[in-house]
Amino acid sequence: MPFFYYSNARIWTGTDRMASSMLIDSGRVVSLDPESVPAETLKVDLGGKFVMPAFGDGHAHPLFAGREMQGPRVTELPSIEETLHNLKSYADAHPEDEWIVGGAYDAALAPSGNFDARWIDAVVPDRPVLLHAMDHHTIWVNSKALEIANIAAITGELKVGYIERRPDGTPLGTLREWDAIALVTKHVPPREIEADIQAIEYASEKYAESGVTWVQDAWIDPGMSEAYIEAAEQGRLKIGYNLAFRADPNRWREDIAYICQQRSIIESLPSDRNLTAFTIKFFADGVIEGGTAGMLEEYCDNPGYFGMPVWDVENLINAVTEFDRLNFQIFIHAIGDGGIRNALDAVEHAQKTNGADARRHVITHLQLIDPSDLPRLKSLGIVANFEPLWTKLDPMQMVLSVPRLGEERTSRQYQMRSIIDLEVPLSFGSDWPVTSEVPLEGLTVAVHRQMPDRTPEGGWVPEERITMTEALLAYTSGVAFQAFREEECGKLLPGFSADMIVLDEDPRSMDPHDAGKMTIVATYRQGIKIYERS
Repeated sequence: MPFFYYSNARIWTGTDRMASSMLIDSGRVVSLDPESVPAETLKVDLGGKFVMPAFGDGHAHPLFAGREMQGPRVTELPSIEETLHNLKSYADAHPEDEWIVGGAYDAALAPSGNFDARWIDAVVPDRPVLLHAMDHHTIWVNSKALEIANIAAITGELKVGYIERRPDGTPLGTLREWDAIALVTKHVPPREIEADIQAIEYASEKYAESGVTWVQDAWIDPGMSEAYIEAAEQGRLKIGYNLAFRADPNRWREDIAYICQQRSIIESLPSDRNLTAFTIKFFADGVIEGGTAGMLEEYCDNPGYFGMPVWDVENLINAVTEFDRLNFQIFIHAIGDGGIRNALDAVEHAQKTNGADARRHVITHLQLIDPSDLPRLKSLGIVANFEPLWTKLDPMQMVLSVPRLGEERTSRQYQMRSIIDLEVPLSFGSDWPVTSEVPLEGLTVAVHRQMPDRTPEGGWVPEERITMTEALLAYTSGVAFQAFREEECGKLLPGFSADMIVLDEDPRSMDPHDAGKMTIVATYRQGIKIYERS
């Protein structure tokens, strides 16, 4: 492989250092602004463009995103009518589908996020339909799916989840959280592995277009890692992935052997296969917009109700401690202050039991943190992973979250500035397909904390805004640190992997709203171009 020499560029290394040229060999940066280059060197003039480290995505569900593109297109539609129109169009075009499964619809389109099965019945009455909400903690199904799952026969309370009902007690068609959702999903036929590989390839292409070269897939259930392994063995992974196996509160002990076996298979793959698996995913609670996030104080719209923890505390502590002992990185979804408290308690117990090894456990979302728990993030060595695109006062907040939280709790959501000031490691993710996979669209929101029309003036919870440089670092070196790759990725310095992106302008010198509209000119992984804007 020849040397590559990139010149006539504005290269931001991810540090205070800038450069105008860079020499690359065997996928790694050799030198910056070299005085001479080897004779056999491929020279590329970048025309004065801006070059920076490629993005990583510290929390996403790329396989789910690819699957959604294989089903009905209902994402980001502005009305229930348009959602149903696209659903019918897909059903008419795919009469062979035994089940119609897709997502992700906008839960804010209906009061309290409650959707009626009869709305789907009007367009697809003959086959079961299952649509995921954008948060993937709720599903909307038609009457055929309710019938197959025999939901009408269930009268008692579920441990984790609930069935929305009509005034007469019959199931509405909206099911929330694990136990309720599983009543339907267990009847969905298994997917073909080739379909999932194609879903991964679709996600990889979209990520390359967005400037992302490494992704944390934060939700792996049985059957999903097998698709990744097959894709890796066939050389079909375009970017790097780390897999996080989901720990199930009801069967985590039985799953340990399978998870460790899958980790061993992946560890045996050649390093150039772009796949690792050293992480375990926990869901400590649900989501605020669905009323299932765990709270320390009651929901404003439901007195006496504190949310729905996915795990009881003792079981969570035992599972986190055991997987920590097995040398897995712990990755915990925790949104409400009660869920975050439980997550911190579990990590603290694991460290006291097993020793405070630097396994860089991650708590993701951290939407509402109790002030007394902020310092614990630092003392426990937690990596705080945020989805920056959420840090605005959008309809999901206004319609579903704010009425549940009240003014005081609403005003202290997503405390990124506070966390940076405490010197807690910060990484960014997208949670795609929950929200956009494009880092430039998300990281700029953390800077202005406004809607596209620049409301509210000064930004939402403006004291928690961060700088553009801090946001870029969270999506580059911050993700590299989370992934234990800070010595090889996230910067463009000698010895580092030449994972980089090319932009027309330096986002640090632009109005953040304008920076969020930029597109990637080119993406390189280990010095090889994997995307170029046409």
